Amino acid sequence: MELPRYHRMRGTLYRLEGSACRKCAHRIFPPRPVCPRCKAQELEPMAFSGRGTLYSFTRVLQPPRGFTNLGTYSVGMVRLDEGPMVSAQIADADGTELQIGMPVEMVTRKLKDAEEHGFILYGYKFRPRLRAAGA
Repeated sequence: MELPRYHRMRGTLYRLEGSACRKCAHRIFPPRPVCPRCKAQELEPMAFSGRGTLYSFTRVLQPPRGFTNLGTYSVGMVRLDEGPMVSAQIADADGTELQIGMPVEMVTRKLKDAEEHGFILYGYKFRPRLRAAGA
């Protein structure tokens, strides 16, 4: 990913910013200029909570080029509490039994090491939700 594109996407990558349609209230991630449900162009920025439920997951045993430093890792589909489905890597799950339906939360982590451009890419991943004190 080129540095200018990465810089433009920092809200999406760091804060899970998407869109909400003013006409039909549909919530969209990543942000789009047109609502996929009603085709309205009356969208406003929306920051998602970062909490959701693990909808599906798999283990990647042979990482693609650029991700070989991660070894094996999990990726999953997460249904955000606000509605949209997001695909992402699952972090902090070593030794954790992942289960469909388990609560997860967004964290910001390293996505890729420095490439020929010399910068490290950070972005969102999800991890099993930590229990609140006293819960």
